[in-house]
Amino acid sequence: MLLDNRRRAPEGHRGPAINEAGVPRATSKSLSPSFFGSYWVQIKLSSRHGQLSPAAQSKVESKVSRLTRYFDRLTALNVTVDLQNRALPAVEIVASSEHFHELVSHETSAHLWRSVDGAVQKMEQQLRKHKEKVRDHKHVQSGRRS
Repeated sequence: MLLDNRRRAPEGHRGPAINEAGVPRATSKSLSPSFFGSYWVQIKLSSRHGQLSPAAQSKVESKVSRLTRYFDRLTALNVTVDLQNRALPAVEIVASSEHFHELVSHETSAHLWRSVDGAVQKMEQQLRKHKEKVRDHKHVQSGRRS
């Protein structure tokens, strides 16, 4: 993949374009690409019926970025915080990965951070289960055939 006349993307590069300083560019302001291991993961954080402070946004993003530990082929994480009911904020996480359908987790709790932690925990569980299915588990025969 040729980025410009004098730079080539590294082998196996999977992320957004790289500018002249070697820093990745996001495709829009709402996307913040994060580099984990050998893959780029786009984390999109949005809120409905209200706004999150920049400190809360960075804290949510750091909690969600832990999900890449459980499955390394994630391409995007979309987090939606619904603040319509301030007493019960709802969090939804949608994880997109290569060659697989999207995984979704929802959590509603009395506190925003409990909702975020619960949704992250549910997504971790789904990613662990998916990774276990994807692993190379050949059918091992217990006895020898004649």
